[in-house]
Amino acid sequence: MVPKGFVPPILLSTYMAAINAARSFINELWDASIVPTLAKYIAIPNLSPHYDPEWATNGHQERAMALLVDWVSQHKPAAATYELFSENGRTPFLAIDVPPTTAGKGGHVLMYGHMDKQPPMLPWAEGLGPCIPVIRDGKLYGRGGADDGYAVFAAIASVLALQRQNVAHGHITIVIEACEESGSTDLPYWIEKTKDRYGPVDLVVCLDSGAAAYDRMWLTDSLRGVCSVKLTVQTTKESIHSGLGGGVVPDPLRIVRILLNRIEDTDTGDIKLPSLNVRIPETVAANLVPFRAVPHGEFMKQFPFLDGVRAPSNDHVDLMLRTSWKPSMTVIGYDGAPETAKGGNVIRTDTSVKISIRLPPTAVADDVRREVQEVLERDPPCNARVAVEVSPVMAGWCAPPLEKWLHDAATEASKEEFNGNTFGAYGIGGSIPFMAMLGRMFPQAQFVVTGVLGPESNAHGPNEFLHIDFGKGITRCVSTIVRRHCEARSK
Repeated sequence: MVPKGFVPPILLSTYMAAINAARSFINELWDASIVPTLAKYIAIPNLSPHYDPEWATNGHQERAMALLVDWVSQHKPAAATYELFSENGRTPFLAIDVPPTTAGKGGHVLMYGHMDKQPPMLPWAEGLGPCIPVIRDGKLYGRGGADDGYAVFAAIASVLALQRQNVAHGHITIVIEACEESGSTDLPYWIEKTKDRYGPVDLVVCLDSGAAAYDRMWLTDSLRGVCSVKLTVQTTKESIHSGLGGGVVPDPLRIVRILLNRIEDTDTGDIKLPSLNVRIPETVAANLVPFRAVPHGEFMKQFPFLDGVRAPSNDHVDLMLRTSWKPSMTVIGYDGAPETAKGGNVIRTDTSVKISIRLPPTAVADDVRREVQEVLERDPPCNARVAVEVSPVMAGWCAPPLEKWLHDAATEASKEEFNGNTFGAYGIGGSIPFMAMLGRMFPQAQFVVTGVLGPESNAHGPNEFLHIDFGKGITRCVSTIVRRHCEARSK
């Protein structure tokens, strides 16, 4: 009797030979071509439109996209075609189409990445800079390499590895946008314009997320939404001497503080509004089992605390839930006050703050917008003039449960590439607008949201880096999942 799970040695040997061949191919492509091209990309300051008023005329977006397109033209998979879309006033959009190896079989995969960047956020460490590509200890430093310039290279390489081994794959479309860091404002337009090439997408692979550690592949199973609000308080027609008006004229900043206290408990950071507090699904705890194995110190490396400053908890699982399933509020902008060196004894006429409120994945965007607006405008203290501008609220997102084939494929891929470690899944505190959009467009699709932004990689901050070996591993994992997807959809 053959034991369950027994694999004949000759089949196992052939299987391992194929894995090793794919691993060697991807490693060589990364070392010889991807990393050098990413270094050139890092040197281009192609900021997202929100951070560069001159983006449409200074040529940075065009140069960066041309670099990517040139690489794609030299390395595109067999039978693949590509098109770069560009229109006045809109950021460029690259679409790459790879036909299935067997017509009408294997399902349809949509892979996503972006190539626009966050601003420099100075200072960087000595010898490093946002546009200075530097390799240290196996890490490629510079803005945009990990977030998210590597995506197009990893996507193409994952398909090339299959074709080199004559392994079947389904229909694959790769899209690269150029305004993700500005809220993906042009993406709906480009998706609509190119929708005829997508077909019935049943697997979405997003390469713009993170990893809790570099020991396995991590899938993002949820994303928080975001609500941005500008709050302005005015109390006088003109500024007045604080000695004359103090105690009589309310300081606009004090009124701002009172209003913000209606949203946030200043002692705990907890958010008070019912629309922003949701029930955490039971499945979240199950998904966090691998995360519990991550050392607390390893998880905390992503937070650049000063010595002695501490988080509200010593339980990194609790902290993870705080950044994924619980709401938060941050003041991200402040107008109406001079620099401290120039501050006089004056009660200012007005103060404005911009706040960013993070929504749990299942919070209802319209409910949040209405409650935030109502709470801030209701009964203003001292009858001060209060103006509230709520930007369009971006809802969060939850991945659908993994189908068995995908769970098995992710397990296999992670174990093969990361020393037998199964994949992990957890929620990310940030937002990827594209995910919620695709969830609506393709409600039957499975989602693989992964990426290379692990501990200390510092996306959006100083000293951003791409962990090169981890990038190679993620590329190989995606290749395995695309192969297994074809097998599952061809049955």
